[in-house]
Amino acid sequence: MTLIRRSGFGDLLSLRQAMDRLFEESFVNPQTWHFGEGQVVPMDVYATNDEIVVEAILPGVKPEEVEITMEGNTLTIAGDTSAATPEREGLLLQEIRRGRFARTLAMPAGLEPDKATATFEDGVLTLRIPKAEQVKPRQIRISTGDLSAGNGRHEQPVAVEAK
Repeated sequence: MTLIRRSGFGDLLSLRQAMDRLFEESFVNPQTWHFGEGQVVPMDVYATNDEIVVEAILPGVKPEEVEITMEGNTLTIAGDTSAATPEREGLLLQEIRRGRFARTLAMPAGLEPDKATATFEDGVLTLRIPKAEQVKPRQIRISTGDLSAGNGRHEQPVAVEAK
């Protein structure tokens, strides 16, 4: 039998590996929104021409237990489930979410949070934040020298995205 001795240093992460893991867990991995003790809250965030939509799955949470705030370009969804963790004898598994939860997201510039709407149906929070008029895509017509239009100019619609 051969014994292999390992030094404890081989098991430590380098600073670069730690930073890579932190970056990946913070920005790439969707399982970074934890609810209570390490449980994940699934969510989708997408943009349309007119708004940003945030959908979060919050099963067992009541609408009055959810707080939504937007300060600058930072959106925070937080809350506290009212149910206390019951003391149960012989507990073998506990996965029901209880307690405080929070998530902070950086949102794009040019939103109108004062006109945002939120709905909560069947455990799904849907937050709609309209885009300001100056950041919405606009259609600009181009005048050409086509004489068939009668006035010497013919307009063609062309979609141009304002930034």
